[in-house]
Amino acid sequence: MPRSALPGLFIALGVLVAGLAFAFLVGRFPVALGDVAHVLWSKASGQPSGVPAAVETVILQVRGPRVLAAAMVGAALAVAGTAFQGLFRNPLVSPDILGASSGAALGAVLGIYFSLGVFAIQGFAFLGGLVAVIAVYLIGSAVTSRDPILVLVLTGVVVGALLGAGVGLVKYLADPYNQLPAMTFWLLGSLAAAGISDLVPLFGPVAAGTFVLLLLRWRMNVMSLPEEEARALGVATGPLRVAIVAAATLVTSASVATAGIIGWVGLVVPHLARSLVGPDFARLLPTAAILGGGYLLLIDTLARTAASIEIPLGILTAVIGTPFFIWLLAQMQRSWS
Repeated sequence: MPRSALPGLFIALGVLVAGLAFAFLVGRFPVALGDVAHVLWSKASGQPSGVPAAVETVILQVRGPRVLAAAMVGAALAVAGTAFQGLFRNPLVSPDILGASSGAALGAVLGIYFSLGVFAIQGFAFLGGLVAVIAVYLIGSAVTSRDPILVLVLTGVVVGALLGAGVGLVKYLADPYNQLPAMTFWLLGSLAAAGISDLVPLFGPVAAGTFVLLLLRWRMNVMSLPEEEARALGVATGPLRVAIVAAATLVTSASVATAGIIGWVGLVVPHLARSLVGPDFARLLPTAAILGGGYLLLIDTLARTAASIEIPLGILTAVIGTPFFIWLLAQMQRSWS
């Protein structure tokens, strides 16, 4: 990595470390930094920690899974947003541009409506996101146009609106005393129910999709060029676009299935990462992943400590993301690269 990018990477790592520290230490049951270090070392070495059982339970079973889930979800949404913004050459694109979030939302509310278990609801959300993006891509590919990216984005907006109407219909038909509150809570985004059992189905898709995007990082630089220029450089833009969309959708759907709808992370964090290390995807993707994990850790810690009841993550990310979006619109007259 060039020396010019190292300060930005160190800043991103600092945000991640700060997010991890606050997530473990802050809460209704405060924990000392030394206790966290002793417990983690005891698990790594197999030696007794010497920490009270209640404190160890809070660190390992209550906050530990939630911390890992928040870091993975934040990293996944940031990486997906970075990939989509580069692919569509648009600074206002977010991971749900192709209907992944809307499809996952419809799948989840259907699972809740039919009173399915937690794993079934997550499975429905995951499949809903994938099916939505596949439908968008098939419809967009069937339309002949000189600008396939624009057609794909417009198709995603239309399909997303249709899926949103489906979510509204299911909520209208749901039981207002049991099902509707559960749907509303899930759609606002939360990691309150994240447990150890959620980490494996989250880690697999997120790791696989992120790995694919990292492998394609050099070609993604070329895809940021106009379509004709990318083809002139010998890049098969069609198959490459499919691979990028599939990988970004995979991590987005897995994140939404676990944490619900958490907006703005995939829009805000890629710009912050780009301002730190520049537009080269070889260093932009890792920095966005690190920064996204730390960012959502800080937001999640604020969500569970700022008030007497837990604030949904989607509300906090919107409160922070909206001013950033307004600032971004004001900067649109400048060139974006």
